Amino acid sequence: MMAIEITQPGAPDVLKPTRRTVPEPDAREVLIKVRAAGVNGPDLLQRKGLYDPPAGASDIPGLEVAGEVVALGREVRHFAIGDPVIALVTGGGYAEYAVADERTTLHLPEGLTMVEAAALPETFMTVWVNLFQRGAFKAGESVLIHGGVSGIGTTATMLAKAFGASRIFTTVANPEQQAASRALGADVAIDYNRQDFAHEVLHHTDDQGVDVIVDIIAGDYVARNLQAAALNGRIVQIGVLKGPAPQLDLFPLLTKRLTLVGSTLRSRSADDKAQIIAQLQEQVWPHVRSGAVKPLIFRTFDLVEAAKAHALMESGQHMGKVVLTVDA
Repeated sequence: MMAIEITQPGAPDVLKPTRRTVPEPDAREVLIKVRAAGVNGPDLLQRKGLYDPPAGASDIPGLEVAGEVVALGREVRHFAIGDPVIALVTGGGYAEYAVADERTTLHLPEGLTMVEAAALPETFMTVWVNLFQRGAFKAGESVLIHGGVSGIGTTATMLAKAFGASRIFTTVANPEQQAASRALGADVAIDYNRQDFAHEVLHHTDDQGVDVIVDIIAGDYVARNLQAAALNGRIVQIGVLKGPAPQLDLFPLLTKRLTLVGSTLRSRSADDKAQIIAQLQEQVWPHVRSGAVKPLIFRTFDLVEAAKAHALMESGQHMGKVVLTVDA
């Protein structure tokens, strides 16, 4: 099969097409003929040598795929050959075939194309874990979402709106992204190149701050998150695009009784991921079926153009998900 490998840590052009043996599914795995694969922030970190795959995972990047089941492990009970599916994988998504644990594989959600569905597993699970589980968001609360037009940001905005947020703040890069974020449900979209987000949040909340903050940026955002958070607020760190916090005064963490947590999804066990998927199916899938929530696709690239997809992601000019497609 054709796959995309990371020839060495570096810029997007280190992603190169290669030939690999089609993987064989283990007892509880399915083999999927990949039709589309989502591109995510962890893929970029892996390409740079900053995020190694878990032990036993494929070195091929790619954490979410959509396609058809073409082979079954001997203990698989919930899928049949030919089933259209989506799957969260620990690696190997940038390829014509990928194996996935049965517990992290789902039947293709009704009403979605393969491209739309491929943008769902990693992103929706990440948002569910961090905004709803770790961040304990509930209806009537306010939320600040950094990277508002990223795949994570657009998904978090749509889900926060669907689940009754009182007010949604986002940070974006320019007026075009402000308009796009507001169209998705943001009440206040803050242009971080022209505005200080902590100041804007406090201004629009009568200095009260927001209840939950979801941050993929880190760096100097960490200290400002403490300023923007409300009393008893929760800050969920799920990315470090700007690296570690340069200096951090923890006093607001104490005086506001804040909770600062972080998490990753990739290293969790298949059983843990299956529990997350079960909650998504119960709580989120009805919104997907109704059309109220739908993955926002910005652009697709052929699998062999993975380097171009990564370059676009790093430019910050995308609004929604970037997806790789595989010819039939």
